[in-house]
Amino acid sequence: MSRLLTLTTFLPLAGLVVLGVGGRALKDDAARAITLVVTLGAFVLSLAIIGRFDPAQAGFQLVERASWVESIGLSYYVGVDGISLWMVVLTTFLFPVAVLASWRVDKDVRLYMGAMLLLETAVVGSFVALDLLLFFVFFEAILVPMYLLIGGWGGERRIYAAVKFFLFTMAGSAFLLLATIFLYSRSGVALGGGNTFSLPQLVQVAGTLPAATARWLFLGFFVAFAVKVPIFPLHTWLADAHTEAPTAGSVLLAGVLLKVGTYGLIRFNLALFPEAAKYFATFVSILAVIGIIYGAVCALIQTDIKRLVAYSSVSHLGFVVLGIFAFTQQGITGGVLQMVNHGLATGALFLLVGMVYERTHTRDLGKMGGLATVMPWLTGAFLFAVFASVGLPGLSSFVGEFLVIVGTFGVSHWFGSLAALAVILAAIYLLWSYQRMAYGPVHDEHRTLPDVSLREVVVLAPVLALLLVFGVYPKLLTDRIEPATTAVIRHVAPEGQTTDVGNGVGIEVASVEPGGTG
Repeated sequence: MSRLLTLTTFLPLAGLVVLGVGGRALKDDAARAITLVVTLGAFVLSLAIIGRFDPAQAGFQLVERASWVESIGLSYYVGVDGISLWMVVLTTFLFPVAVLASWRVDKDVRLYMGAMLLLETAVVGSFVALDLLLFFVFFEAILVPMYLLIGGWGGERRIYAAVKFFLFTMAGSAFLLLATIFLYSRSGVALGGGNTFSLPQLVQVAGTLPAATARWLFLGFFVAFAVKVPIFPLHTWLADAHTEAPTAGSVLLAGVLLKVGTYGLIRFNLALFPEAAKYFATFVSILAVIGIIYGAVCALIQTDIKRLVAYSSVSHLGFVVLGIFAFTQQGITGGVLQMVNHGLATGALFLLVGMVYERTHTRDLGKMGGLATVMPWLTGAFLFAVFASVGLPGLSSFVGEFLVIVGTFGVSHWFGSLAALAVILAAIYLLWSYQRMAYGPVHDEHRTLPDVSLREVVVLAPVLALLLVFGVYPKLLTDRIEPATTAVIRHVAPEGQTTDVGNGVGIEVASVEPGGTG
């Protein structure tokens, strides 16, 4: 039990070894079953992490540390706080869902499942790593299995989409590596000892740097994470990757991979460079608002429903970035909450889009219509996910978006108002797309389509249930999130201090009462 984080992180990698040892002699059904059991085991371990986690503490918990390459100061250093905790649980929850959604994949099944297991280890490792070089290893490891999933099992333009995804992310990672090495090179002198990649120690190192240097380093980290989120104008790879990826690839890309970017902004940009974060806050907020509106407008004009959902991710993740850089309790807590909510709601939409495509063999809204008549249960689940995504009160996204808008409005009325406008746009493009898909005359070739199957019920039911549970009782999440976000705010802008941000917008951090957003 003292190695819960390590077990959760590397259990999927152990499953990959089993698939490799089995080789070509391993039957497809056996490969599917092994992968499902392993991913469910990782989820059970993540539930044990919740049980061991003390919600009253703001710092890192369940910390494990061991010297790895002592000569260069590299260590195996992992831990979780209230922010990374839910990212780990979200990841381990969505992977067995994605495996079940991939049950009918029949091409190179063992390789497909192996890529899924490698991807899970890389993503969980990114959320728990507290050593910057260890984080970079996990961060880069995400590229390979996702590239393989898109390029090997994607649509007609899968190679183009996979290469574009790889090049964008790799280019951003180069800036991250350079900034990490620079901090490492300064750590020995600043700390009066050997060089280190340890995040808590590098926070001290970054505090000794000149303001101009810290700002350049902030941009190095920011570019890497902005590509991953993605933030406008570095978003152009996302729609192609989502459109061409297999269903499980889209679910995992939207559900957890994009969250590595927003998580990185909180964990590294704000922790290492608080002054630079305040300096660039207006600039980043402007990019976030542009992304929110731009993503919504692009979604409005799409006829491919999968591409529509992809652009909605650009818009919804803009909310997360906007909340983070508001530097308010409501904003950052709402941003973290929205990371979880978006993973569930958009993951559900991609699952449902995949189910509809398996039946109709089209994603063109113009070639659909009347599906509610022949598939009432499936389209009913689709409508539920649409309501969750647009932020209907009582469902999970409402709480996250509301907190972000409130937290941002206290800093800038303009930013808060534009973000609220995007909520209206989201309702327009999602409900309009649902209307074109579900209502109207039924195409002759669609009259005998089957409704939702038992396997699909098992896939969808837990995701939709959590959308309702977290919407009715968000305190399940916020009780553990708030201490960590409060610590972030106090680090970036101490209580009661007014700071000049970017072009002179003042942010005053008021006192925070415990449980204020519960």
